[in-house]
Amino acid sequence: MSMDMTTAGDTGLLETLQHEVALFARRAEQTRLGGVGQVRNSMDRAAYLLLNRLDKEGPMGVKALAASMGIDSSTVTRQVAPLVDTGLVKRTSHPEDGRAVVLQLSPRGAARLDEVRTSRRRLMAELTRDWTPEEREAFCTLLARFNGALSARTAPQTTPGPESTPAS
Repeated sequence: MSMDMTTAGDTGLLETLQHEVALFARRAEQTRLGGVGQVRNSMDRAAYLLLNRLDKEGPMGVKALAASMGIDSSTVTRQVAPLVDTGLVKRTSHPEDGRAVVLQLSPRGAARLDEVRTSRRRLMAELTRDWTPEEREAFCTLLARFNGALSARTAPQTTPGPESTPAS
């Protein structure tokens, strides 16, 4: 299949799509989707994603956290350090292997995450106040699908390509 899968009719639409995605990324980063006019409820994207993952999946080691987020361990270590320093994440010993470190959302981290989530939900409600529930659902579905496609594109390939298949 050709890398250029566009047709003449798709070009304008795809140009608009890439432009809107670029604008979205810039505006989201500018506001950090921090909430309705509340700078104190903004949170760095990396911090939000790490805290959210620890909240949803529970305590885990650096390697497991990195694998679940699709990033390398050194990145997680660097991003988690300020979260530990500010008391949002706790480092504890692994219950079965005292030499291993487990990262865990602290009570302060859980409260901060809840505060940011609440503020972000208010912002989403404000931004989509004139949308129908069906439009919100469709947008969520399509955005999740788009994010999934981006994630799959950046994920390491685990299936061998034709060049690595042994000859019979």
